[in-house]
Amino acid sequence: MKWPRITVVTPSYNQGRFLEATLRSVHDQGYPNLEHIVIDGGSTDGSVEIIRKFEHRLAYWVSEPDKGQTDALIKGFSRATGEILAWLNADDLYEPRTLWEVAEFFSGHPDVQFVYGDALWIDTEGRILKPKKEIPFNRFIWLYDYNYIPQPSAFWRRELYEAVGGLDPRFDLAMDADLWIRFAERTRPVHVGRIWSRMRLYPEQKNQRLRAISNEEDEVIRRRYLPDEPIWRRRLKRVFAKGMRVGWKLVWGCYW
Repeated sequence: MKWPRITVVTPSYNQGRFLEATLRSVHDQGYPNLEHIVIDGGSTDGSVEIIRKFEHRLAYWVSEPDKGQTDALIKGFSRATGEILAWLNADDLYEPRTLWEVAEFFSGHPDVQFVYGDALWIDTEGRILKPKKEIPFNRFIWLYDYNYIPQPSAFWRRELYEAVGGLDPRFDLAMDADLWIRFAERTRPVHVGRIWSRMRLYPEQKNQRLRAISNEEDEVIRRRYLPDEPIWRRRLKRVFAKGMRVGWKLVWGCYW
């Protein structure tokens, strides 16, 4: 089997306490056709020294001021040459053999352009908090409930990314949700019930300013794709969507 090239972009900014584990989770896979690009936003916490330890394994890296995570990702993907693309934030991890499984899946399903797996929530020490097992993509549930696709467990073909125009720099936090729904407008997202990543959850992520920005950006996406309808109707549909998702997760055994 010819292993397809997978490009992983890692945006980094002052995440030195997690960065080495993130980089190791990529390179310890031993995947034979990996292109790993790290775009650091000018970190001052020792991140650059950590990146230098891995530079012989990296296709490209840079540390310079940028406009934020989305800008860093756009820079990284502009250099990507892989057939399959993904990004892994500097505080998240891949599970062992994730890249191998992704490559095998795409090779065996040439018609699939976008795939996502499941994930584990972990804390700052790497302890598992709970699994994030998800359901197949449903546009109604996704738009009316929330973006349930685990970002670090998502992989897509290069031609799909180029066809939709890549990431939108206007989004600071919901850039993944915006990209997923544009993917979904062109192709069927496919869910694979395998844990492919570990997503870190910690208090700094939950401050009110970030939550407000995220909510605003989510609303921009909803307004773009949902019909103009009374608030009461949208709220009713949201309750129904939440119920559908819970029901599906029960049927699919996602809670155990």
